[in-house]
Amino acid sequence: MSSEFCPVYSPFFSAIGCTSAIVFTACGAAYGTAKAGVGVCSSGVLRPDLIVKNIVPIVMAGILGIYGLVVSVLIANTLSQKAALYTSLVQLGAGLSVGLCGLAAGFAIGIVGDAGVRGTAQQPRLYVGMILILIFAEVLGRPVWVDCGSFDEL
Repeated sequence: MSSEFCPVYSPFFSAIGCTSAIVFTACGAAYGTAKAGVGVCSSGVLRPDLIVKNIVPIVMAGILGIYGLVVSVLIANTLSQKAALYTSLVQLGAGLSVGLCGLAAGFAIGIVGDAGVRGTAQQPRLYVGMILILIFAEVLGRPVWVDCGSFDEL
C-alpha cells in the first residue's frame, strides 16, 4: 500500500544509499591500498628493514572499507517495504556522504602513504610526519551515524 508519506519507490533510495556506502569506500580503500603498496614495495628494495613499519598506510586504507561496510549494514537493517520517503532520503544521504568521504580519504591515504613511505626509506625522521598526515586523512572518511528517529509510522 502506498500513501502520501510512504510511496512504493522510497525503499529504492535506501538501497542506493546502502550500495553507495560500500561501493565508494571499497574503491577508496582499493586505491589507497594499491598506491601505498607500490610505495612499500619500491622502498623495500632500498630498506627491507622498514617494510613492516611502513605497512601502516595499507592498514589504514583497508579500514576505510570497514567503515563503508558498517554503515551499509546499518542502512540495510532498517530497510523495509513500507518506509517513509524522508527516512529513505536520509539513508541515501548517509550512504552517499560516507561513500564519497571514504573515496576521498582513500585517495589521500594512497598518495600520502606512497610519498611518505618512499621518503621514510631515505630519511627515517619523516615517519612521524607521515603518520600524522595519515591520521588526518583517515578522519575524513570516518562515518558519524546520527539516529534521526523513525518516521515510518507517518
